[in-house]
Amino acid sequence: MLLMKSAPDNDQKTHFGYETVDVSEKANRVADVFHSVAQKYDVMNDLMSLGIHRLWKKMAIDLLGVRHGQIVLDVAGGTGDLTAKISKKVGSTGRVILSDINSSMLSIGRDRMIDRGLFNNISYALLDAEKIPFADNTFDRVIIGFGLRNVTDKEAALRSMFRVLKPGGRVIILEFSKPTVPGLKPIYDAYSFKILPWIGKKILNDADSYRYLAESIRMHPDQNTLKNMMENAGFEKCDVHNLSGGIVAVHRGFRY
Repeated sequence: MLLMKSAPDNDQKTHFGYETVDVSEKANRVADVFHSVAQKYDVMNDLMSLGIHRLWKKMAIDLLGVRHGQIVLDVAGGTGDLTAKISKKVGSTGRVILSDINSSMLSIGRDRMIDRGLFNNISYALLDAEKIPFADNTFDRVIIGFGLRNVTDKEAALRSMFRVLKPGGRVIILEFSKPTVPGLKPIYDAYSFKILPWIGKKILNDADSYRYLAESIRMHPDQNTLKNMMENAGFEKCDVHNLSGGIVAVHRGFRY
């Protein structure tokens, strides 16, 4: 496994949910959250989304446009849901790198890929999305699912993903976003800040982690802001696909 972490300025501030913390502190706080939830991460995804996360991921994979023989990087891939689907699409001549900054999540992801019999074309890397330790122009496709909002320096992560992408390649960012349907926001807020922590408390005895997840979604850039950030990182022909009324969005960008 590979491990690469950036070295932030300790005087800089950022957000951990609604808290303002030192940049140097955020990575450890986020790591604690995902160490806590790792064992039941997939169960919680099903409970929190009523299973709809599977449709969101299918849409992201469709937009990724993976072909047989390609090399794909799954950033913040966690327990490997996206990697498993991509592995079947790239086939025996392709390769997928399942990566995450959190060792607990990556370990569970690796075990689950092996349990599914998916190991011939999958590799694993413990890495920081802000400084991906692969050479320029390495990957045909890059995808990050529900991970960008936890990255401290999102601009750095986008630049890093652009750098390792081959010309002609594309990136997919699947992430919670801002509701676009009138009247949906108050319902979504009530669910996020009341029901979600309650589920976390009942299933994991950990309401705080799921309160952070709800807050981190609110602090994440909206659809147009993230699209602009992608363009500033070098991606072209960027587009946005809102799912479930904008609760989730798939951003797509190309490198030419």
